[in-house]
Amino acid sequence: MTPQTEITLLMDRLARLHAARRREVALTDAQCAALEYLARANRFSRSPSVVADYLATTRGTASQTLKALADKGLIAEEPAEGDRRQRRYGLTNRGRAMIASWFAPDTDDADSKAALQAARMLLRTLVESSGAKVFGLCKDCRHHANGDGVAPFCRLLQIKLELEEAGQLCHEFAAPGDAA
Repeated sequence: MTPQTEITLLMDRLARLHAARRREVALTDAQCAALEYLARANRFSRSPSVVADYLATTRGTASQTLKALADKGLIAEEPAEGDRRQRRYGLTNRGRAMIASWFAPDTDDADSKAALQAARMLLRTLVESSGAKVFGLCKDCRHHANGDGVAPFCRLLQIKLELEEAGQLCHEFAAPGDAA
């Protein structure tokens, strides 16, 4: 068995254990995945169409998933900046508390960092080979800059970012080495 195959099988086992923990809260797998995504996404990446891209589903399915989460009080709908017709979603306090209950406490040891790096590499390989949309952290994107030296800045969108957005997922992500 190759290391990549074993990593994939171990990740599948981890995913199943994580899914078992999530099933305790009476949400579908799609609702759990959408809630987790919204907890990590920046403000530009919280629309139904982007959630659909991330979950690799249709926009209609993503919209129904988001509606169900809103009906349960786990997320709230708000108008998008600059275009009141577009909708964005954010977690409520109840949604954040639910997400926090699903994860083990964080550790900052060398083994965890190495495992994280290996998981990221494997995910990127799988995403690229399947043609799926690549998502990544703002701070790792080729469009990311430190703006005024304090607040991060997105050169693609030409907008100042909130400090916490540098560590959040973005649907506009482009790896530094990717072609423009």
